Amino acid sequence: MSDDMKVRIGYGLGTRTNLHDESYGAVVDALEGLGFDSLWLSEKISGEAPDPLVAMAYGAGRTTKLKFGMSVMVLPGRNPVVLAKELATLATMSGGRLLPAFGLGAVDPIEQQAFGVERGERAALFDETLAVMRKCWTGEPFTHDGPRFSYDGAFVRPAPKRMDVWLGGIAPSELKRVGRLADGWLPSFVLPADAEAGRATIEQVCAEHDREIEADHYGVLIPYSFRIIPEPIQKLLAKRRPDLDDITELVPDSWESLQEMISRFVDVGTTKFVVLPLDEPADADEWVEHLTEAAGALKPLEVG
Repeated sequence: MSDDMKVRIGYGLGTRTNLHDESYGAVVDALEGLGFDSLWLSEKISGEAPDPLVAMAYGAGRTTKLKFGMSVMVLPGRNPVVLAKELATLATMSGGRLLPAFGLGAVDPIEQQAFGVERGERAALFDETLAVMRKCWTGEPFTHDGPRFSYDGAFVRPAPKRMDVWLGGIAPSELKRVGRLADGWLPSFVLPADAEAGRATIEQVCAEHDREIEADHYGVLIPYSFRIIPEPIQKLLAKRRPDLDDITELVPDSWESLQEMISRFVDVGTTKFVVLPLDEPADADEWVEHLTEAAGALKPLEVG
């Protein structure tokens, strides 16, 4: 890791989080007060998790330093100009504290109905939607004539000073998409060796398209659990990583093992971290206590 790299640690909330009332504000305040870098919100229309756009706006409005991202927001099925306007507004009002991250969407009948996009159409629609949004964020009138969207002289303001788009994924097609389209990479359920190999592929694809991702824009989301991992989550992890004999390799079970895993990722050039508790605290008071412990264990790992 070069001397100018900045290691930063943020927190993530999964799709099963119950932080959708006043307790969410207490957690946001604690993250800001303890100096964590960011908060990342998952999206699931049919789940308990709050809508990420609304939750980010609410959180940004009561903080001054904490950044906010999505892990991730579904892109196919959304109006690109309307979403570009919403995100540009939030990025500007928050002083550039927005970290937009997008995905194709889960293969789930309920979620698929909500967004109205067939599974086979998602990838091409994702690419075109993002292309339109990037044109919107220039603040200048643009023309676009694509398979799904057509605009002539459309524009969106305010134009954000900077809008770095983060994508995840570890499959070969996902890595290629990151190399072609993203400004940052934030995969989940990966090991340091996966991150190192994935980055090499991304950088190769970037070179093929005459572009680059900044060296400190490689991150990872790390789930952790200090209790027995619930069976549904065990099954999900096993499905996501059938190549691993022991899925607990992906899930640190103590502050010490989480520290060790972060250090191993730093050794391969990963500098941005989102840690996500699979066994969330029960209420706001327990959250604040847990985050205070987390700050003592994890903040010393930050650099720069």
